[in-house]
Amino acid sequence: MTSAGFNVTSSLTLLGFSSLSGHSSLLFFVFLLLYLFVLFSDSLVIYIICSQRALHRPMFAFVASLLLNFLTVSTLIYPKLLSDMLLSGAGLVQVSRTLCLCQGFFVSTLGGSSFMLLSAMAFDRYLSICHPMHYAVLVTPAKVVLMLPFCWMLPAILGGVTTLLVSRLSLCRAQLNRVYCDIDSYFTLSCGGAEAQLSGLYILVIFTATIFLPAAFILFSYARILFICLWRSRSFSSKALHTCLPHLLVFFNYTISVYLDLMLRRLQSNRESDSTLITSILMLLVPTLLNPVVYGLKLKEVFTHVKRLLSCRRDS
Repeated sequence: MTSAGFNVTSSLTLLGFSSLSGHSSLLFFVFLLLYLFVLFSDSLVIYIICSQRALHRPMFAFVASLLLNFLTVSTLIYPKLLSDMLLSGAGLVQVSRTLCLCQGFFVSTLGGSSFMLLSAMAFDRYLSICHPMHYAVLVTPAKVVLMLPFCWMLPAILGGVTTLLVSRLSLCRAQLNRVYCDIDSYFTLSCGGAEAQLSGLYILVIFTATIFLPAAFILFSYARILFICLWRSRSFSSKALHTCLPHLLVFFNYTISVYLDLMLRRLQSNRESDSTLITSILMLLVPTLLNPVVYGLKLKEVFTHVKRLLSCRRDS
């Protein structure tokens, strides 16, 4: 009876705002500033990479694509988050199941594509450092053009199937202790049974294909780069590691945020707590805020053009 009632419900309740309701005005102002910063910083780095012919190289194409990915995620979440903060007087936000599933689809798809793009960047750095004589042949503009859509299409296809399977499940609960929807949290609301077990198994396969395997490949690639650097000259090793440092910072920044959120949700099973709410917010904030800063400051070529552009505008 309860299962059937929840199965036909047209809306879910996001409880995350109940913990934030006493500070909604302050948080609205803070999140608005953060979103504006993300828009400005990501757009600035992407613009510089696209407008400077000297940066029209595979590595910077991957950087621009990754920042575009995070900019899209921010635009899908921050405006909804801000509007919910204004409307959540009682700390509860109603969201339709369809909208929740759509948001979950885009969050999981863009999250998976971020790992795919990071693995493509790691492979690019591996070929550039370990096989420099063959790099121009192995990494051509045509191959980069093929790789980029693949990094988005594969997670989108897998995420679409996951969303379709999860949307068919009966729900025994209709409350999420989150401030935005994601597929894994939506799945925890299901009543169980054979269909839910099958969907849970498929979600695990998707996580393995789009998160764990790319992360393992990234670690392997950079481990090989480090091994090669140990046998080369100090100047070569210093230059190679300096080039890889921004990508490693972004990788560990994003990976720790995602894995911490997944681990806490799995450990606490169906008991959503304040810790899972905090990690879900950190998973949104930390990568989107730090990644453009890392690439803007740590990549010398980008930082040079950023300084030049900002100084020209200040002088004018």
